[in-house]
Amino acid sequence: MSHSAFITFFNVKRLFTLAISFLALNMGSTHLQAQGRFFAEPNPEFYPERSVVSTITANIAYQGYGESQPYFGQGEYEIFLDNVDGILDRPVIVLDGFDPGDGRGIGALYSSLSYGGQNLADELRDLGFDIVILNAPNYTTDGYDINGGGDFIQRNAMVLVALIQEINAQKQGSEELVILGPSMGGLIGRYALAYMEQQGLPHETRLYLSFDSPHRGANIPISLQYLINYFAVVGGDPMAQATVDFVLNSSAAKQMLIDHLLGHLAAGSDLEQDPNLLLPFGAPNFRDAFQQELDALGFPQNVRNVTMINGAIEGTTIGSPGMEVVNTSIEIDALTDIEIALYFTPSAGQSITVTDVRTLFIGIPVSTFTADAESSTTSDGIDSAPGGTGNISAALAGGGGSPVLQEFIDALNQDEYSFIPTMSALAIDTDNWHGPADLSLSPFDNIEASTINSGHVTLTQSMADFAIIEIFGSLSNEDFGIDNAPMLLNPVKESIELYLPQIWQQGPLRARLHSVDGRIIAQRGWAQVEQYLHWDLALAQGVYLLELQSGSKTINLRLIKH
Repeated sequence: MSHSAFITFFNVKRLFTLAISFLALNMGSTHLQAQGRFFAEPNPEFYPERSVVSTITANIAYQGYGESQPYFGQGEYEIFLDNVDGILDRPVIVLDGFDPGDGRGIGALYSSLSYGGQNLADELRDLGFDIVILNAPNYTTDGYDINGGGDFIQRNAMVLVALIQEINAQKQGSEELVILGPSMGGLIGRYALAYMEQQGLPHETRLYLSFDSPHRGANIPISLQYLINYFAVVGGDPMAQATVDFVLNSSAAKQMLIDHLLGHLAAGSDLEQDPNLLLPFGAPNFRDAFQQELDALGFPQNVRNVTMINGAIEGTTIGSPGMEVVNTSIEIDALTDIEIALYFTPSAGQSITVTDVRTLFIGIPVSTFTADAESSTTSDGIDSAPGGTGNISAALAGGGGSPVLQEFIDALNQDEYSFIPTMSALAIDTDNWHGPADLSLSPFDNIEASTINSGHVTLTQSMADFAIIEIFGSLSNEDFGIDNAPMLLNPVKESIELYLPQIWQQGPLRARLHSVDGRIIAQRGWAQVEQYLHWDLALAQGVYLLELQSGSKTINLRLIKH
């Protein structure tokens, strides 16, 4: 091959390295500031008013695999006080998920709770709850650089332990905390709370809310991992190499990914596949060790554990096992083409080629790479399993103006894949990622799920209602009460049932039912009332505020309709 052809060949790989490394960004952001769609895309309408960002340092050091000593983790947090009394007295801590490079800051984390023109954090603040956002930044400790958003889950959990203690020290009153953990944040929250119980450390927490978290692991198609690594190793492109180093090979990714490239490489090679290692296998010394530790720790016992998931619970798949994701030939210039074919992992017990890359110069292959994958006999391939989805075209941002990227997107036969399998989000220990979920096997006290697969950590109206109901429902009894106050039977079924003490039976009574955004849903008056009041009213599932007025007395009660 001539020198000019050789240069053209490597220019080809540079172009496609850029494309493929963007594909990997469904997992997070690279060290080169490329941001993936791991969370809902920030909505500028719901960026909060900012105040003071504080640093929190763990009191307990953690030594990860391959590290020479323990290190104290660090985080940064900001408190957004409620819009009722402006006092830190009902804290809800929202955790960061997988975010290597810290491409998503505190404001974007707040905004990621947006849905349908609303924002869950805003709604909770309007209802008297204080939002505390914990972010995992990049930092240096004891001369050691740590990429917080991709660091060991255990070290980030120790940061949360310190924050829980700090918020409990700062808050007024005795109301216990709520921990909301989207994605990897759910693992951090679970680990921290269970660890504190194991160590006898009071966490003063009443509710743990997991949001599409990988309790049994996460998935990036192994075909895609092979492709990214090929362009990094063979092409030597810094963008692809950064994707491998800071995303796929981050400590957290190696702990979470059920099937990882490093579990398949031939001894001594950073590229070639060992033909005897085709079954799904996690990163050596990371994946199995973390899952075993998490399983042994279990779930916190002194809190209510609930979850919201984006995966279908009735077995609806994402595409089909072994299906063709893309099979295209793209012309780079008049002399050079690149052919790429990717496939989902196959049906149970089968083995197929999942990655096939060929670069041709004047029609002659100058570089080829293939990799195979096999599925276990107990489950079809995980790529097509029910679950919260990753999305290739979204990560490519519609091509970003690049004709090469756009041509690759246009050639996709399958855009979505299973990122957080349903069985994983439900923490169901099973050898089969497919089929309907047996919810009785899930350790959660309550579950919000759907019959369809949706984008990972995509918040919906029903999820927001579920979260508000759970956060309200686990409040201590005295929070909305006063002496001789009416009592409301919750949750409401077909009618509103009230017990009225003697002081509320004197004279007319007026009731207004408000939605959480302040709108009046219904109202009614009674000229005369007795001890028990019955109001027939058909309501949609959700949380409401019931305003009662009698003479100079007014009280607001929370109403929950399941």
